[in-house]
Amino acid sequence: MSKRDRKRKVSTLTEAILESISDGVFTVDLDWHITSFNRAAEEITGILREEAIGRRCSEVFRSSMCESDCPLKRTIETGKPIIGKSCYIIDSEGDRIPISVSTAVLRDSSGNIVGAAETFRDLSEIEALRNELEGRFRIGDLVSHSPLMQRIFEILPAIAASPSTVLILGETGTGKEVVARTIHSLSPRSKGPFVTVNCGALPDTLLESELFGYKAGAFTGANKDKPGRFALAKGGTLFLDEIAEVSPALQVRLLRVLQDRIYEPLGSTRPEVADVRIIVATNKDLAELVRKGAFREDLYYRINVVRIELPPLRRRKEDIPLLVNQFIGRFNRLHNKKIRGISPEALSLLMAHEWQGNVRELENVIERSFILCSGDTIEIAHLPEELTMHATSQSRRAHIKATHDMLEAETIRLALERNNYNRTAAARDLGIHKSTLFRKLKRLGIDVPRRP
Repeated sequence: MSKRDRKRKVSTLTEAILESISDGVFTVDLDWHITSFNRAAEEITGILREEAIGRRCSEVFRSSMCESDCPLKRTIETGKPIIGKSCYIIDSEGDRIPISVSTAVLRDSSGNIVGAAETFRDLSEIEALRNELEGRFRIGDLVSHSPLMQRIFEILPAIAASPSTVLILGETGTGKEVVARTIHSLSPRSKGPFVTVNCGALPDTLLESELFGYKAGAFTGANKDKPGRFALAKGGTLFLDEIAEVSPALQVRLLRVLQDRIYEPLGSTRPEVADVRIIVATNKDLAELVRKGAFREDLYYRINVVRIELPPLRRRKEDIPLLVNQFIGRFNRLHNKKIRGISPEALSLLMAHEWQGNVRELENVIERSFILCSGDTIEIAHLPEELTMHATSQSRRAHIKATHDMLEAETIRLALERNNYNRTAAARDLGIHKSTLFRKLKRLGIDVPRRP
């Protein structure tokens, strides 16, 4: 076989390989004109090869990186490949397609750069799966893997759709206001205002005028009308936090608003309509306060129409990794940093802590650690002393093992749930042998309910 025939055979084989793979592949010359375009590139972009070849690549792909951070341009300038960079393109139908991009330079026989090649993988199915999973663990700003929180997630849309008053119970820092905001955002009143009042932060006389407003001349210094929070929340939601701190006298006025949907600003002789959805919250046992006579029984029954009880973080520790990632993402955006995550050792200490301040305390710890972290990973050294001072090497190893077991158990439970508690199917889903799954179920103490 002659040298020319061998080259022709290699070229034919290469072309056959490029046509058979599922990744899109195209090449460009130094003027950014497309010189080849395989079958998968046609399918992903919706653009025929004949239409693509000869055009500038930016005209064909309309990628999110074309203008600001073109990977092909960077590869040609540096000579270095780029592997697995995520972005998106706009296909021929105008739809946004998430892709993963890898690039490399093309050289001639003398070693000179004559262009570049790019491979790209359609991530639409992966993105859809991620969104589906995220949808199961997220509603609004609420995120959770916990079965305790999942029950709340299931009923929140129905609660949001109703006009009923909602009572949210939970310890300080469990996220009562976040739940209230989520209910508002899912409700028919979502386009209206969300107004918050901390009833424990103001003395009774100020709280009354803050809630109901006042008319000019109502008292010394009232030179002009001032609308209260009920007026400011018109068409939306009014969130009354720490409702247990309201005095008995003011409780009577609140009861009238809930019963008759009207209120009177201080100094007014004409009632106003309370066009608001009311959500209240407290960290105290209202039923016990009613028994002691510190809270009106009739008001209690008026606000206890729909009740949500938020579990403390110590009862849903499987949510800690999820919350940590959420906080890191938020602080990255606020501080323009690129911290990727937290080390297993540091996470194990977070999992071992009791979190008396709940989610708010965890957020504060992550924010402090985020500020101190100069690298790309939060380590034990960045955590506050109260979390690390009692952690010996032996206890750290124990915490790491406990964290691993907790996360592994949650992964197995989710796989079982996805497969209707069919253990063989769940093992296949997890990529392990069914006998390995049976051993893990026994070691982790996971009870598998009978299949219906």
